[in-house]
Amino acid sequence: MRPAHLLIYAKPPRMGLAKTRLARSLGSPTMARRIAMMTLARTIRASLGGAWTPVLYTAPDSALGESLGGIWPAAIARRSQGQGDLTQRLNKGLIEAPPGPVLFIGADAPDLTPALIRKAIVALRRHDAVFGPASDGGFWLFGLNKSARTKSPFGNVRWSGPHALSDVKANLPIGARVAELPTLIDLDEAEDWQAWRAEQK
Repeated sequence: MRPAHLLIYAKPPRMGLAKTRLARSLGSPTMARRIAMMTLARTIRASLGGAWTPVLYTAPDSALGESLGGIWPAAIARRSQGQGDLTQRLNKGLIEAPPGPVLFIGADAPDLTPALIRKAIVALRRHDAVFGPASDGGFWLFGLNKSARTKSPFGNVRWSGPHALSDVKANLPIGARVAELPTLIDLDEAEDWQAWRAEQK
């Protein structure tokens, strides 16, 4: 099996740039920035914890030279997400990734661990794709085995809503073998933050 590549889509934890939906629903850009810093730090720690190649896809392009609050090692590769909507930005990552297991994650799931990433990679040994479902109907991880014939599954997906996972799954080839990991909470809205905090007690 070829080495796995983990593509992390993240923005610097700056007010007005990251966690804008969360800032609106919390009514506090400052709190949203703190949460963004926390989830990004946890995501980066998890992404550096295994035998895969992490690549940070960041936006905007001006963030390419930033240390993301000092928590992203300079030695780890980073690339521009590029222009366009989320579909176009994910397609860019898919095109640039080498053949083999390719995993996509954001920086919204504070419970992400290296063990869960390893489970996703192991699942791709016997499956064509793998999802880490989020409690809101989206997903905190999506992975597939890329080959020269792989077509993008990201077209016409209703992002940031309850249909994101089902839309991507519907775009997979007929008969594709799909694995699912445990459901995690993505911190997108105030109610997500409250639910996650309740779980920590």
